[in-house]
Amino acid sequence: MFGKLSRYRLVPDIAVVDARGRVVAAKDFRPLPEVTGTFTHTVDGGDRLDQLAFTFYGQPSQYWHVCDANPDFLSPLALLGQEPLVTTRFPVTAAGTPPWAALRAALSGTVGVDAVIVTGDTIEVTYNRTDLDVTAVIDVIKAAGFTVGFPADSGRLGRQIVIPPAVS
Repeated sequence: MFGKLSRYRLVPDIAVVDARGRVVAAKDFRPLPEVTGTFTHTVDGGDRLDQLAFTFYGQPSQYWHVCDANPDFLSPLALLGQEPLVTTRFPVTAAGTPPWAALRAALSGTVGVDAVIVTGDTIEVTYNRTDLDVTAVIDVIKAAGFTVGFPADSGRLGRQIVIPPAVS
């Protein structure tokens, strides 16, 4: 069922009950291996896991070694800063008393906004990129009476990920 390069090839089969009540064969959880090595790569906007695997291992299908070495990220897309749910920090100012309640209400009522955190003169918005882009979030903030500074993503771009040595 799994090719010789598959990370699931050696994982044992188990019996599970599916949604219809049938007992079917499935693969057990694959524990993450212990990763050694200190190779790192700085994530760039055009990075793809298959290309990184080809660059470092000569095999694009070996991308999962990079995923295993970076367990803090729940998905391969998150590893490269391409996940749909992103968090962006916006420095904001307002004339007079800032209308924080209006801003929170406006952002919370916007489709795609998942969370809003206000810290001092910064607002941190977690939103789904499939519903909104950063410009749309800025428009909502401005409509609430704020001036918006340069936004900063808290994603992976420009940060380092671990590249483990080739596995034989």
